[in-house]
Amino acid sequence: MVQQDEVGRRRAAVVAGTTALGIELGSTRIKACLVDEDGTPLASGSHAWENQFEDGTWTYSLEAVEAGLRDCYARLVDDVEAQYGVRPTTYGALGVSAMMHGYLAFDADGELLVPFRTWRNTSTGPAAAELTELLGYNVPLRWSVAHWYQAILDREPHADRVASLTTLAGYVHRRLTGRHVLGVGDASGMFPVDPATRDYDHARLALVDERAATHRDGPKLAELLPDVLVAGEDAGRLTAEGAAWLDPTGSLEPGVLLCPPEGDAGTGMVATNAVAPRTGNVSAGTSIFAMVVLERPLAAVHHELDLVTTPAGDLVAMVHCNNGASELDAWAGLLGELAAAVGATATSDDVFGAIFRAALDGDADGGGLLAYNYLAGEPITGLDEGRPLVVRTPGSRLTLANFARTQVYGAFGTLALGMRVLADEGVGIDGMLAHGGMFRTAGVAQRLLAAAIGAPVSVGRSAGEGGAWGIAVLAGYARDRAAGAPHATADLGTYLREHVFASAETVTVDPDPADVAGFTTYLERYAAGLAVERAAVAALPTRTDGEDLA
Repeated sequence: MVQQDEVGRRRAAVVAGTTALGIELGSTRIKACLVDEDGTPLASGSHAWENQFEDGTWTYSLEAVEAGLRDCYARLVDDVEAQYGVRPTTYGALGVSAMMHGYLAFDADGELLVPFRTWRNTSTGPAAAELTELLGYNVPLRWSVAHWYQAILDREPHADRVASLTTLAGYVHRRLTGRHVLGVGDASGMFPVDPATRDYDHARLALVDERAATHRDGPKLAELLPDVLVAGEDAGRLTAEGAAWLDPTGSLEPGVLLCPPEGDAGTGMVATNAVAPRTGNVSAGTSIFAMVVLERPLAAVHHELDLVTTPAGDLVAMVHCNNGASELDAWAGLLGELAAAVGATATSDDVFGAIFRAALDGDADGGGLLAYNYLAGEPITGLDEGRPLVVRTPGSRLTLANFARTQVYGAFGTLALGMRVLADEGVGIDGMLAHGGMFRTAGVAQRLLAAAIGAPVSVGRSAGEGGAWGIAVLAGYARDRAAGAPHATADLGTYLREHVFASAETVTVDPDPADVAGFTTYLERYAAGLAVERAAVAALPTRTDGEDLA
């Protein structure tokens, strides 16, 4: 319970507009988080949404982006008023984050040329392969440059009219400020970034321009991409048009400082204080990915690994899996229906808690069960499409505990395959910090993740929220640097360690040897069973509206 004098202090910060507001557009929720000067959360708001599968493309409409942002912001303002009796009209700083990668292409008039192609689409195979070979740098299917170059290879009519490219965070930021910019972490998922310059790799840009010129006449890629900014820089001010777009009530005043817009990977690193070498984080949501800050470049190109950067521009190896906790969510929904059918009253949190607690009682190797969470294609394992599966042999032990454990293992399976590549490269990891809804049930997913990656896993106060709080912290960093605050003159890592996380409480779990041995056995079975997954994709086609033809 917050003491009355603390309520008064927070109310004064809201009235004075010294707070920082972060908004993140995630896969299933748009979330807003308001923090005070030291990063303490004051209020929040959220809006649920879902991607659509239209004409063979995973997408969100820009109308849904606008409506969702407005609803999320309105809910945040309502929460502030409910707690502190005032409605905010301004902030010390504002930041926007969103799902990385994908393809948002606009013409010279700022009109969207084709529906937003999200990170979930895997239709860019020829472009990604050609660019990877050309650049000597892994270009994943979901990267913006892969989508752009694939449109050129396919001679899509819109390709000759592209005047600008950006990400979802970059789009929202441009609506708010009028500036075509991007944080370096998000930019590194559009095109390779040179860590020495904290900007796009210009030598590689020249190679792509030369190759693209053999297919069409058009502007150079650098003319289309957003300008790159690093954490703490001034990324513009909220315009009157931007304020009205976000808050049509007219209460929000223009002039608020914005930090560089970032991707969800970067804000996850901030939210877990994992921006220094030999540290990393795991973010578990609709997708699941691990980020490890490197001490040196990798020795070879690996299709399992993206090379991106922290919001400060330091090189990061990213293991990005398209499929995360969605299949676990679906099973929890089914079990919740079962509970209701037998007359039990159980909330969603009750069901999830029961599943996770049961997982701890399962056999260390899952009792011979296998679970694949592949709702979408999975590039790491070479699948253009996915089929969620539960597989077992006649001699397996089908119990609730084993089923629950294998569902959690299934969410970490592809991630573990990618982390093996890092281990083979000799990349050292002192520890990983985890965040996302899977880690809200204390000690379960955290313990099994430690077994899956063979490293200590820590969970802190931001475990259940993550990105919205992380971008709010980045907004606060930009605010403090603009004000010349002494604690903000240091680099981002020092700012986080000494100002934001100085008194943060975390719980760390070391890998349990029995769990490690069990997961190793499970992963061998998981890798061998991918043949079953491939056979399911071949046998069960999917319609272009996303419905299975079984």
